[in-house]
Amino acid sequence: MKKLVLLFFAFTIIQTLQSQERKLNIIAIGAHPDDCDSKFGGTAALFAKMGHNVKFLALTSGDAGHQSEGGGALGNRRREEAKNAGEALGIAEYQTLDNHDGELLPSLQVRHDVIRAIRKWDADIVLGLRPNDYHPDHRNAGKVVIDASYMVIVPNVCPDTPPLNKNPLFLFMQDRFQRPYKHQPDVVIAIDETIELKIDGLHAHTSQMYEWLPWTNGGDASVAKIPTSTKERREWLAKRTKSRSGIISPEKMNSLEKWYGKDLAKKVKYVESFEVAEYGMQPTDKDLREFFPMLEK
Repeated sequence: MKKLVLLFFAFTIIQTLQSQERKLNIIAIGAHPDDCDSKFGGTAALFAKMGHNVKFLALTSGDAGHQSEGGGALGNRRREEAKNAGEALGIAEYQTLDNHDGELLPSLQVRHDVIRAIRKWDADIVLGLRPNDYHPDHRNAGKVVIDASYMVIVPNVCPDTPPLNKNPLFLFMQDRFQRPYKHQPDVVIAIDETIELKIDGLHAHTSQMYEWLPWTNGGDASVAKIPTSTKERREWLAKRTKSRSGIISPEKMNSLEKWYGKDLAKKVKYVESFEVAEYGMQPTDKDLREFFPMLEK
């Protein structure tokens, strides 16, 4: 009997060590270069710092997102920006596909591209956009991930790429839209430790942070207000990013308290929030702690 007890404890210790050493494969899928950075950058950097494998996938090249540039030249510029952003965040890979910005459809071809990407990454976690958003590319990017969610385990779909043995955890990244229903903060991650890395990642997207996005909110007059020096630009971006990441609603606070405890939760300044999709793996709280190892036990 004593030997059985010792064997049980030895087995339990081995399982715990294996769980701690297991490296997760995470893929976040957006419509454009910079989508994942703004919604998942801080948490992605946390995963990367812990040694997990993180990939960002942009389904378009972003070749329409500028007021005075466009086409292949802009697509190449944004691809380089994405590469630099990935390096700033410390993630393993940042891939952009060649679909045209503003023309993304949830076609069979794009769905197959997403299925293959998820399989090749051997994903444990897949993050996508919700299919209700102001931008048609965002809506369609969200839909195509949903459409791929079951098919990643079906052998006869995309038979050139081996299927996954089990369905990953699918999560929606946060957005501000209320209809038909608002984002549900099932898991809220404190990113105080990596907020500066998130800012560095966004800072790499010069064409968006300092040119295109300001222009969409006031034209040339808004762009003229953006600082010109690198230092002042980053300070300007840091203020905006911290302001947005620092919005902690009562719902988010409840989630923070659930995962971190009340004492730690009230000290958190910056967060990112994720909703468990109804597709793919349906996790228990224990599962979610294993998928988010940065959560306090």
